[in-house]
Amino acid sequence: MPNDVLQIQVCYAQPDTQTLLALSVSRGATIEQAIRRSGVLERHPEINLAQHRVGIFGQLKPLDTPLQTGDRIEIYRPLKVDPKEARQRRVAKKRAEGSREGNKWQGRR
Repeated sequence: MPNDVLQIQVCYAQPDTQTLLALSVSRGATIEQAIRRSGVLERHPEINLAQHRVGIFGQLKPLDTPLQTGDRIEIYRPLKVDPKEARQRRVAKKRAEGSREGNKWQGRR
């Protein structure tokens, strides 16, 4: 019987807090089933499984992925800014300040 129960975690992080919930699920349970059973949706009503991406240990996974014991399900918040755009803004700011770091990509030292 003990082999039919998996020990997993569900986590959701916000800028100022994080929620990490440990729970037991039956073998064959999916990511979506574990998230719904964990109670994280009640604690954080802003989570929308149709919009938020999920994964296991940093690897994106679909909601119907079966779980293995020890898995940590992560619910990812949507990005506010495209990472490429954010980097371009930082470089532009450095260049405007006249820093060496900002100019090195333009061939100036």
